[in-house]
Amino acid sequence: MSELTFSQPERRSSFLVPLLIAFVVVGCIFAYVYLKPHHIADITITHTNVLPTHTVFKNLSKVVGHEDQSQDDLYVLPTLHIDNRSKIPLTIDDITATLTPPDGSDPTNASAIPRTDLDGMYVTFPALKPLSGPPLSRETTIQPGDHAEGMVMLHFPVTEADWNNRKSATVTISFYHQDPLTLTIPKDQGAGNSK
Repeated sequence: MSELTFSQPERRSSFLVPLLIAFVVVGCIFAYVYLKPHHIADITITHTNVLPTHTVFKNLSKVVGHEDQSQDDLYVLPTLHIDNRSKIPLTIDDITATLTPPDGSDPTNASAIPRTDLDGMYVTFPALKPLSGPPLSRETTIQPGDHAEGMVMLHFPVTEADWNNRKSATVTISFYHQDPLTLTIPKDQGAGNSK
């Protein structure tokens, strides 16, 4: 009977296959991170309308020293065009804006007035209606390769002069499950209330 041996034949170690696999994996990661476009959408502002308002609150009191009070407000109505460049549907979560005054002091933030409140705004300020267009609403879903366009109404408690001399104004579109996108409102847009 032959004797049992547990020795194995000598194998040559080859690092070529694992090395090639590692290079392929690193190359794929590099291509994904650096070569794939990561922006999910293109956003443009097609035009912007502005309505300055000056409201005087009459004081009905007969007490001496109680005077009428006034308030300046500005309604900014940019029309946004969004092209979905991703491979998944994009759903808008929120639409906000930031206005930085001419002196660069604390910015003023605004959230787009909801679609359900627009009719009330048109009753209160009838001059808004002709400046408005079809609204772009929260919860709007944009399919891959498709686009959405609509007006958003923003309210800032500033004067028209503050708007015209602003340091900057931006609109931010927040999506569910995606990074938000911010766009600057050009200074040549919204300098007056023209359509």
